[in-house]
Amino acid sequence: MNISRCRFIIGLITLLFANQVLAQVSTDAQRRYRSAVESVKIGDYVRAKTDLNAIIQRGGVLAPYAHYYYALACLRERKLDQARLMLKQLQNRFPDWPKKDEAHYLLGVVNMENGQYEDALTALQQIGDPGLRPAINSLEETFVGRITNLNQLKQLNREFPQNRSVGLALINLIQRTSSDKDDLELSDRLTNRFGVPVTASARSNTPPVQPATTPAASPATRPNNRSGRAKGYYNVAIMFPFRISEFDSGKRLRSNQYVYDLYDGIRMAKDKLQEEGITVNLFAYDVDNDAAKTQELLNGSAFSQTDLIIGPLYVEPNKIATAYANQNNILLLNPIATSNELILNQPMAFLAQPSLTRQAQQMAAHAMRLGPNRRVAIYFGASRKDSLLAVAYQAELKRLNAQVVDFQRLKATAQATADAMRLTPAARPATASAAQSATTVSPITLGHVFLASISDDDGPRLLDALARRRVSGPLMATASAFDYYRNSTSTFTRRDLYLLYPDYIDNQREFVLSFEEQYLAKRNTIPSVFTAQGYDMMLFFGRQLAKNGVPFRSRATLRSDTDDYLLSGFDYTQSNENQIVPIVKYDSGRFTKIN
Repeated sequence: MNISRCRFIIGLITLLFANQVLAQVSTDAQRRYRSAVESVKIGDYVRAKTDLNAIIQRGGVLAPYAHYYYALACLRERKLDQARLMLKQLQNRFPDWPKKDEAHYLLGVVNMENGQYEDALTALQQIGDPGLRPAINSLEETFVGRITNLNQLKQLNREFPQNRSVGLALINLIQRTSSDKDDLELSDRLTNRFGVPVTASARSNTPPVQPATTPAASPATRPNNRSGRAKGYYNVAIMFPFRISEFDSGKRLRSNQYVYDLYDGIRMAKDKLQEEGITVNLFAYDVDNDAAKTQELLNGSAFSQTDLIIGPLYVEPNKIATAYANQNNILLLNPIATSNELILNQPMAFLAQPSLTRQAQQMAAHAMRLGPNRRVAIYFGASRKDSLLAVAYQAELKRLNAQVVDFQRLKATAQATADAMRLTPAARPATASAAQSATTVSPITLGHVFLASISDDDGPRLLDALARRRVSGPLMATASAFDYYRNSTSTFTRRDLYLLYPDYIDNQREFVLSFEEQYLAKRNTIPSVFTAQGYDMMLFFGRQLAKNGVPFRSRATLRSDTDDYLLSGFDYTQSNENQIVPIVKYDSGRFTKIN
């Protein structure tokens, strides 16, 4: 079996310790330890282990933590024997360490990865913290469920007769592969004791990356048992490019940090849904830009009970998954895409974000309400997304019978941008050269100016260029064209400025503050906007699955009707893309939503 494709997703277990412990070490030791932990997080394992080894050799209160992270670095490098030895050393030297249960769990993971199932189950048996039980169950179900040797499973059952994961795996394997009378009787006894195995295996907040190894019917011929009614639980497949196999010290690994943030938000929403009585089972799959592996995964038998797919993020795998979703009446959610082509004639596919076309329509409609002047200039940044949004905005203005008097990409400086502007006062013909236009003293009045850019340098640059050309009129811009921490207040107040802000979060809302505090306590870091997006979309679609069935019975109710979302909510009553497009304005020292 290809372990690199099937590897269990293990997040960094944040080992928090009391302030009095930190007070016992020097500032230099604290700094070195924190640097080493950060190196583990970003995948610089050589540097991490060098720093951690120095802490281990020095001894003291930080030494057991250094052992743990050293073992974690070895695991990420696939140096399983080294990881195992370091954890054994940790247990021998610090038998009373307060975080020993995390060490037992990590040793269980290492042994599972190494195929040492007896040692793994022995390590996991020593854990006393009930909070780790869901993770233990998921770990055991994932790896024990991969065993295809019937005699090996029987031996594990004899050694661990109370282990439910082993018992269920043995029941499942007997029912699939054996017709022996003694085996069937054993299966019956185990069923009476442990119940009937469910199709899905993982039931935790840190699900496994599932392999696609079991042949199954093609998506077109798989039986469809979906009746459109609500049920007791919902299986969610998360098809993201986790790239677990790339956790290598020689590579830059966190370019896909947003994937882990999205996933973290999804897991937080799962807990919230459970509080509401909605059970969601998460299954994470490491899906990169590989169409063949995506098809293999979808053809696996474990996928047949999926109710919602989130992803994939790449075009070709997404096409395959969308076709599968349509054929099998499974909802598919695109979490960050803004192209409405992904949902065109695709009834089961949804966009969590408003498309660029929808954003342009909403912003243009707002701009046209500001006054009668319909002369508009459109500028855009260097990225493809910038130009696509600018083109969509231009098309919408033409539909609204507005006059686009300038349409071009921004130049490298404010002066170069001002010189290149093809703008003249409305009463003058547009015959002046660029140099003449740049030196004109006549003011130019426009209905508004639109800027599409993902670069936070472009907003202030265009404001400066407009001032140099004495152009008046509101500026409608993407929020990403400004840096709210670096830019001064005058940047947002010297001109009538409206920002297109799909990711707007009102940080003064009580619910947002509460979520951030909760997340900080659990993760020891501030949630990113991707965390918020993952949380909101899982919360909304989880509630809709429970209320609307699979597939959705009614479009009329496909909107968020509570205020406990971190961003601006969802509305799918008119389309399979989110119709809500926040527009904000700076007022009284903060950005407030006006649309």
